Amino acid sequence: MVNHTALAADASASTAQCVIGELETRLGVKLLLRTTRRITMTNAGALFLTRARDVLADIEDAEDAARGVDSLRGTLRITIPIVYGTRNIIPRLPRFLGLHPLLRVELSVADERQNLVVEGTDVAIRLGPLNDSGFGARKLATLSRFLVAAPSYLAERGTPKTPADLASHDCIFGPGLFGRTTWSFTRNSAETSVDVRGRITTDSGPGVFASVLAGLGIAMMSPIMAGAEIESGTLVPVLKSYELAPVDVYAVFPAGPRPSTKVRALINFLAAELS
Repeated sequence: MVNHTALAADASASTAQCVIGELETRLGVKLLLRTTRRITMTNAGALFLTRARDVLADIEDAEDAARGVDSLRGTLRITIPIVYGTRNIIPRLPRFLGLHPLLRVELSVADERQNLVVEGTDVAIRLGPLNDSGFGARKLATLSRFLVAAPSYLAERGTPKTPADLASHDCIFGPGLFGRTTWSFTRNSAETSVDVRGRITTDSGPGVFASVLAGLGIAMMSPIMAGAEIESGTLVPVLKSYELAPVDVYAVFPAGPRPSTKVRALINFLAAELS
């Protein structure tokens, strides 16, 4: 039996290769590097893609201006971190989509920092310092942080009284800013730093969550990420009289300083909601 889906996919890939090949010939540069295992974008290809998206965004803005902001349509491709995104961004999307009923959303839920240009992302929600030079960004919120542990862990290992006590405990290392092995605290305007260690390192927020709930160590969290668990008693705050540096939440968009109308609408909405 003929697999029509596979044939259609092969035809689409072949057509795309032909179009890209013709474009490379006309421009006189390579846009893609092809090997037997993968295809990667060249610097020229990334620049061409960014400029092409700018042109498409201008056309889209013109269409949106003609229709009015209440008639925004099309697809928004959003990348969000797993725990923060599922607990604090997705629950707000019904209201946003209710304001813009013609919009669709494609969500990528991942803690790994993806290449926004290659992935075709319109806007990414990111925690901590930014390193996407040339991208546009807007701070949406600031999260306080604290340490938590499971009651079972504290019953077995004891409760640390000062940051120095962490040197004899297992700490859990997660993605981004939460994975630093030197943790700094402030109390009465005095700063204390301590080198911490542990047996668990994970590249995802849910991995940190599962590990601390299992009693594998002490982890760094924010109220949004662990508030419900603290209220229920499944997690317990540690070193409550010491402050950890907060972490900023940003919306990052690869379209440069002027995002599209759809992206601006989402960012403005989230800035009002999260502030």
